[in-house]
Amino acid sequence: MKKFSWSRHSVLIIAIVATWITTYIGYITSFNMKMDNKMQEFILLLNPLSFLLFIYGLALFMKSAKKRNIYILTVSIFTSIVMLSNAVFYRFFNDFITLPVLFQTNNFGDLSSSVTGNMHLTDMLFFSDVLIILLAIRFIPKVEHAEYSGKTTKKLYFVMTAVVMMLNLSLAEAQRPQLLTRSFDRELLVKNIGAYNYHLYDIVLQTKSHAQRVLADGSELVEVSNHINANYAEPDPEKFGIAKGRNIIAVSLESVQSFVINEEMNGQVITPFLNDLTKDPDTFYFSDFYHQTGLGKTSDSEFILENSLYGVNGGAVFFTHSGNTYDSLSERLGDNGYFTNVLHANGRSFWNRDIMYDALNIEKFYDVESFEVSDENSVNWGMKDIPFVEQSVAHMQEMQQPFYSRLITLTNHFPFDLNEEDKLIEAFDSNSTTLNQYFQTVRYTDEAIKVLFEELKDKGLYDNSIIVMYGDHYGISENHNKAMGMYLDKEITPYDNAKQQRVPLYIHIPGYGEGETIDEVSGQIDLRPTILHLMGLETKGDLQFGSDIFSPDHEPFVIFRDGRFVTDKNVFVKDVCYDTVTGEEVDSAGCDPFVERASTELGYSDMTIIGDLLRFKDEGISKPEFKEFEKK
Repeated sequence: MKKFSWSRHSVLIIAIVATWITTYIGYITSFNMKMDNKMQEFILLLNPLSFLLFIYGLALFMKSAKKRNIYILTVSIFTSIVMLSNAVFYRFFNDFITLPVLFQTNNFGDLSSSVTGNMHLTDMLFFSDVLIILLAIRFIPKVEHAEYSGKTTKKLYFVMTAVVMMLNLSLAEAQRPQLLTRSFDRELLVKNIGAYNYHLYDIVLQTKSHAQRVLADGSELVEVSNHINANYAEPDPEKFGIAKGRNIIAVSLESVQSFVINEEMNGQVITPFLNDLTKDPDTFYFSDFYHQTGLGKTSDSEFILENSLYGVNGGAVFFTHSGNTYDSLSERLGDNGYFTNVLHANGRSFWNRDIMYDALNIEKFYDVESFEVSDENSVNWGMKDIPFVEQSVAHMQEMQQPFYSRLITLTNHFPFDLNEEDKLIEAFDSNSTTLNQYFQTVRYTDEAIKVLFEELKDKGLYDNSIIVMYGDHYGISENHNKAMGMYLDKEITPYDNAKQQRVPLYIHIPGYGEGETIDEVSGQIDLRPTILHLMGLETKGDLQFGSDIFSPDHEPFVIFRDGRFVTDKNVFVKDVCYDTVTGEEVDSAGCDPFVERASTELGYSDMTIIGDLLRFKDEGISKPEFKEFEKK
C-alpha cells in the first residue's frame, strides 16, 4: 500500500479547500438565502464538499503531473463560472439557473443591459480559487518520482467522498423531508445539496421530462381532465356574454406591481390615470390579483393568459415546449371569428415568440419591423411605451373586426432607465437605484396607458372594445427588500414578499356602468376563462386550471410556480403558514389542506405540458363541444 503523500497531492488538496471556501463565501455574499437555524448554516457550509471531492478527485487517475494540474485548473475555472453565472442570474430573477435557460441563448443579446446591470466588481472573488491554484502549481515543487496514488488510496478517498455526500443528504432530508421529490423551490435545493449538485439534479430532471413526453398516453389526459372538471366554476349568468362581439384589447403592463396603485411616493402620485380607472364605473379593478410566473417572466404571463396552465418549473415554456399542441385563448377566439394578433416592438425570435405564437394559433405578430423605431423614441430595451401605443392603435384601426390584440409594453423594464424629458416625477431616495428609478418608469407607463385610451377614443375603437390590463410579473425582487422596507416603512418578511406578488388587473368595458373594485384573491391563471365567459363562450370541458373570477363558485386560492400559495385566510411560504390579514405566523392547520392541492395542481399542469397531452385530443380522444351558456 502506497502512503498518501502530502507533497504529491498538495495542489489537489489546495484546490478542494480553495474552491470550497470560495463557494461558501459566494453563498453568503451573493445569494439572499435565509438560514433558520445553526444546522442549516452547517449544511450550507458542508454541501459544496461532496461534489468538489468527487470532481477534483478524478485527478487521482492521472499519472502525469502536467495533465493533473491542467485538469484541476479547468475544474476551478468551470466552478467559478457556474457560481458567477448563478449570482448574476439570481440578482435579476431571484432564482438559480436551470438547464433550459442555458438554451435560450438567442435572448442573451437583448438581455445584455440586465446582465451588466447585475454584475458587481466583487464578483471577481469567484475566481480567487483559480488564482490560488495557479500560485500552487507555480511554486509548489513537482514530485514525479513515484506513482501518483495507489488503488487503496483511491478507494479510501472515494469512500470518504461518499460518506460526505450521505451525511449531507441525511442532514438535508432531516431538515426538509421529501427534498428531492418536492423540487419547486430551487433555492431550497441549493441550500441543502449545494449549487453544483443542484445542477446535476436539474440535468436528471430535464432528461426525465423529455422521456415523459415519449411515454405519455391518453390515459393521463383523462386523469388531468377529471381533476379540472371537478373544480369547474360555472359562469355568473349576469356577466356571461356582456362583452360579446366586442374587440378585445389585452395590455401586458411590464413589471407593474400593485404597491404603486393609489399610492404616493414622497408626496408624488405614482399612477394617476390607473388610480382614476379604479374608480371608473366602467371598470372592474381587482385589488388582490397575483402574477404566477416563473423563470419565463413576461413569456410565462403570456402563456398563462393564453392557456390557463402554469409555466414549467425551471424554464420558459416558450422555449422548452413550443412544439406542443395547445387549446389557446387565441385559437378559441379565432374559431369564433376574431382576428388574433400580438403587438410588441421587439424582435420576432426574442423569447422564441415567432415559433410559440404559431403553436398558439395567433394569426399575426406585429414585431419590431411593424413599427417606426428610432433613437429618439427608444430607451432601455427599445421603443418607448407612448409611441408604441400610438402606433399600435394605428395598426388596430386597419384590422378587421372583431379583433383580439395583445399589447406588450416595455419601458418599465429593469434596469428602469428613462430619458430626462420622460421623467414625470422625481426619483425615490434609497440604497437601491433599481427601486429609485422604478417609480419614474411606472409613472411613464401610466401616462402611456392614458394615451392609449385617448387614441382608442380618437380612432373610434373605444366604444366597441373591452380593455383588459394586467401586470405581467414583479419588477422589484426580494433582493431589494431593504429599499422596499424604506418605502413601506416596515421590515419585509417572507409573508410580505408573497403579498408583493400582487399585480393590478383592470377589466374595462365602455358603457357598462356597473364596475367595482373586487378584492377576492385571484391570479393570472383565471384570465382565460374570465375573458371567454365575458365573450359568451363557455369553457366547460376545456383543459384549464383557472376559473372565471366573476363566478360565484370561484375559489380564492392562488398557487405560485414555486409552491407558495395565497388564500383568503392564509399565506403559505417555505413551510410556514401566515395569517393573510395580519401577516403573523399561525398554526399550519389553515394551510395544510391546500399544500397537497397546490402540489397536485402544479404536477398536473407539468404533466399536461411535459407530456404534450393536448395532442391526444387530436388523435381520437373527443374534444368537448363548446356551446353558448344558457342563462338560467
